Amino acid sequence: MTRIFNAEFIRSCWQAEQFPRDRLPEVAFVGRSNVGKSLLINSLLQWKGLAKVSRTPGKTRSINFFRVSTADPLVRRFYVVDFPGYGYAKVAKSVRAQWGPIIEQYLRTRSELLGVLLLVDSRGVSPLDRETWEWLRTLGLEPVLVATKIDKLTRSERRGTLTMIREIFDVTGDEAVIPYSSVTHDGREELWRAIRKMFVTHNAS
Repeated sequence: MTRIFNAEFIRSCWQAEQFPRDRLPEVAFVGRSNVGKSLLINSLLQWKGLAKVSRTPGKTRSINFFRVSTADPLVRRFYVVDFPGYGYAKVAKSVRAQWGPIIEQYLRTRSELLGVLLLVDSRGVSPLDRETWEWLRTLGLEPVLVATKIDKLTRSERRGTLTMIREIFDVTGDEAVIPYSSVTHDGREELWRAIRKMFVTHNAS
């Protein structure tokens, strides 16, 4: 179990000039609205209420940075970067227009970015999820797939769902999709291993 010393919200950013400048590594969390990003971040970091949870889809409308300190010498300090959810039509067009440029600029140019976690709802993958996956890969990124809300499924349903997700995204191996529950915290250690792997890969390059 990765021991968390501290996790704190640093800032919400609407422009690239607002991004932190202390050069810490960053891991981005991407997913459609209401996929459970905030709950997962709180669960992963064992820090209740860190990322604000809302029942209203599309509530996160900026790129939010959370600074994390752990006891792990490899993953000692880094940022969790929470992206706005995609696919929620009721968000004003003007707001959606703001999201696009800053998000693409971040993903294309941010040298501190180690990797991306793409969260998909285990109860149903959206075509937008697949489109986002393909877009991230065109940017030279290899997202880690995380199937959220796995506690909503029975054990037998989970096996079928994970197989389906691997087929949709054309990935192989048990580690290609990480099942996660923010209620029971199943998948926490597997997700930490994936994050540690990002650091190892980055340090080796």
